[in-house]
Amino acid sequence: MAVALGVAELAAGLIPRAPSLVIAVGDAVIDSVPGAVEQWAIATLGTADKPVLIGGILVVSALLAVGIGVLARRRFLAAAAGIALFAALGTAAALADGRNPVLRTLLVGVLGAAAGIGVLHLLVTVMRRPPVPAEPGAGETPLSAVDRRRFLAVTGGATVLGVLAGVGGHLLSGRERLDELRAAIRLPVPVRQAGPVPAGADLDIPGLTPLFIPNDEFYRIDTALRVPVVDPDTWQLEIRGMVDDPFTLTYADLMELPQIEADITIACVSNEVGGDLVGNARWQGVPLRPLLERAGLQPGATQLIGRSVDGFTAGFPTITALDVEEAMVAVAMNGEPLPAEHGFPARLIVPGLYGYVSATKWLSAIELTDWDEQGYWIPRGWAREGPIKTQTRIDVPGGAVTAGRRPIAGVAWAPTRGIERVEVQIDDGPWQEARLADPYDVDVWRQWFLEWDATPGRHVIVARATDGLGEVQTDQRTPVAPDGASGYPAIEVVVEG
Repeated sequence: MAVALGVAELAAGLIPRAPSLVIAVGDAVIDSVPGAVEQWAIATLGTADKPVLIGGILVVSALLAVGIGVLARRRFLAAAAGIALFAALGTAAALADGRNPVLRTLLVGVLGAAAGIGVLHLLVTVMRRPPVPAEPGAGETPLSAVDRRRFLAVTGGATVLGVLAGVGGHLLSGRERLDELRAAIRLPVPVRQAGPVPAGADLDIPGLTPLFIPNDEFYRIDTALRVPVVDPDTWQLEIRGMVDDPFTLTYADLMELPQIEADITIACVSNEVGGDLVGNARWQGVPLRPLLERAGLQPGATQLIGRSVDGFTAGFPTITALDVEEAMVAVAMNGEPLPAEHGFPARLIVPGLYGYVSATKWLSAIELTDWDEQGYWIPRGWAREGPIKTQTRIDVPGGAVTAGRRPIAGVAWAPTRGIERVEVQIDDGPWQEARLADPYDVDVWRQWFLEWDATPGRHVIVARATDGLGEVQTDQRTPVAPDGASGYPAIEVVVEG
C-alpha cells in the first residue's frame, strides 16, 4: 500500500497537471462533511487541521493495508482487487473535480494500483517459498529464519521505496521552481504608497504583538490541502459575469497596471475571542474599482465572486469593491511577491470583511453576479455578509509573573472604523482606560497597554475596545458561527510574591 500511494504521488509529480489522489480524497472529505464538523476542526485544530486530515487518510490506508495483507495469504486475487478498488476510489475523488484531466488522472490511478499489486505479488511469493530443512533429519520448518528475514527485508525495502516515491512526487510539484520565479520578480513602484509608520504606532513591549506580522508567521486558514503551485507565466485572471466588456489579464498585464500600497489587518471568521487567526501586513496590488469600471457593470451585478484555481469561491457586495479604496487584487505582502501559502500570484484583499467572504487566494477569476450566487462557505451555514467585528486581544502578561509594576498590553482591531479606546478591568474592579499607540490607519490594528501594580495572588483581566464609530465591543458571548465570535477576552494571571 505504501508503494501504491508513493508511485501514485510520484506519477502526479511527473505528469503535468496530474492530481494527487491523496489530496483529492482529502478535498472530497472537506467538501462532503457538514459545516459544523469543519467549524469544529478549525476551532479545535487551527492551522493543524490539514496535516491532521492527511494523517488520518494515511492511517486509514494503513488499516486497509493490514486487511488486504491478511486476505492475500489465502486469496491473492481478492487482495489485488482490494488494492485496485483503493486506487479507484482515489481516482474517482480526483475525477469529481472537473478541472483534473481525465486521462492523466486515470494514468496516475492505474500506475499506483499496478505498483501496489506487483509488490503484493512479490511479498506473497517470498512468503510462500518452499520450506527449507532446518537440520538434517530434523524435518522442515514452516518458515525458516532466513525466509523470515528475507520477507521482512523485502517488506521494509518496499515501504522505504514507497515513502521515497511519495516524497519525490511532492518535490516534483514545482514548489522549488516557484520560489525561483518569485525571487526573480521585481515589484513595480506603487502610484500610492503607504505612509511612514509613526514612531509611536509600534510599541516596544516584550510579548506584545508587533504592528506587522512577518510572512512566515502570518496565520493561514483555507480549504487547500496542498498549496496550489501556479506558474505566473501561464496564469490568467478573468473579469467576467454581469459585465459589458469581459477581459482577461496575464500576470505581466496585472503588474503593468497602476498599483497601490496599503496596511490592512485581516481576520478569519473562525478566530475565537482572544485568538490569533488575525494579522496585519503591508499589501500591494491593483485596486478593484478601476478593474470593475473597465469591465462595465451591468444592472443587478450586486455581488463580486472571487474564484480560486482550486475551486474555492467567496462573494461580497459589489458596492464594497467600489467604495473601499484599498480593496485590491494583491500581488505583494510585506514588500515581497505573495508567498505561495498566501495566494501567489494574486489574491483578493478587502478591508473590513472576514476572509471567508472576501480573501480569495490563488485568484483565477472575478465574476460579477447577483446576490443569489453563493460562495463556498454560505451553504455550509455561515452568514452571507461578514463584516469584521470590533475585537481586542490581551497579549501580556501571560501565565505566572512576579509581583510589581508591569504592563497589561494587547492589540485591538476594527478595520475601516479604527480603534478609539481600549479599557481594562482587573478582578471585577472599575474599567480603566488603557493608553493607545499613536493613531496610524483605521484599517490597521492598534496596540495598547496599561501599567499594573501586580499583587500576589490569582487575578482575572478583561478588556474591551471601542471603535471609531463609538461602538463598544459587546460582552455577549457568541461562537464563531455564523458570523464571527464576540465577547470580552479574559485571561487569568498568577502573581508570585
